[in-house]
Amino acid sequence: MLSACMPQSLSAVYIHLVFSTKDRRPFLQDESIREKLHAQLGGISKALGCPPLLVGGVEDHVHLLCRFGRTITQADWVKEVKRVSNGWLKAQSPEYADFEWQGGYADFSVSPSDLDDVEAYIANQKAHHEKLTFQEELRRLLLQHEISFDERYVWD
Repeated sequence: MLSACMPQSLSAVYIHLVFSTKDRRPFLQDESIREKLHAQLGGISKALGCPPLLVGGVEDHVHLLCRFGRTITQADWVKEVKRVSNGWLKAQSPEYADFEWQGGYADFSVSPSDLDDVEAYIANQKAHHEKLTFQEELRRLLLQHEISFDERYVWD
């Protein structure tokens, strides 16, 4: 006897998202607030159906590695992650009143076989940025993923 078939939509898409503070201002120097912000970013992403594997970064940018949801576009996901986290950070202290995220972002697909490497990369951001600026890092990622870009519009 056959049971009634239920249609399923299944997905395993992993995204590495990178974006910076506006003009790469080092708003996130306080490690305690940065860790809380990373937790917020992860919680926001999870609420949007994109559970995080890891969130990290340094004083002027963040990295999110997430399993991307089936019911949201990349643009809407990023817009909401930025909007909600911006409001949260501004509510933490008057010193964040001028805080803004950059207008753009970069995201990259990640093969399941590369998840461990990307997680290690994100986890080691502090040491990584002792040798490399955010701009150098993003250029390298864009080239590695064969994404064409115009320097005039990447660094808002």
